[in-house]
Amino acid sequence: MSIAWDVFTPAAALGGGVLIGLAASAFVLLLGRIAGISGMLGGVLERAADWPLRLAFVLGLLAAPMIYALLAGAMPLPVIEASTPTLLLAGLLVGVGTRFASGCTSGHGVCGLSRLSPRSLVATLCFMGAGFATVYIVRHLLG
Repeated sequence: MSIAWDVFTPAAALGGGVLIGLAASAFVLLLGRIAGISGMLGGVLERAADWPLRLAFVLGLLAAPMIYALLAGAMPLPVIEASTPTLLLAGLLVGVGTRFASGCTSGHGVCGLSRLSPRSLVATLCFMGAGFATVYIVRHLLG
């Protein structure tokens, strides 16, 4: 394993984490809502009563990196080594997992843990454990 030092950006990661924390805190304090992405997108697709708010949230998630790229200039592009079928299967499994867990990584991992939710702790331990096991199996046992 090696670290790509040219794209190692701890300051940007810290700044992004602070912004996510502030946004999630503002969302719960000002609106009494959890900023979970799967719940927001699900509410847009199901046309929940507050779908305009949910749509604005999702559009903000899509627009923010584009605005950052315009302001920051050229950035290194991520390299995805997985095939399209693998990515589609992974996306499907994540979607199924969010339904089983009644929430996603942002809802449980960011918002739920900050509220000291036992259910979110169990969900976060499960999805992190599954991720660790998957990487170990794919990279060390199969690869």
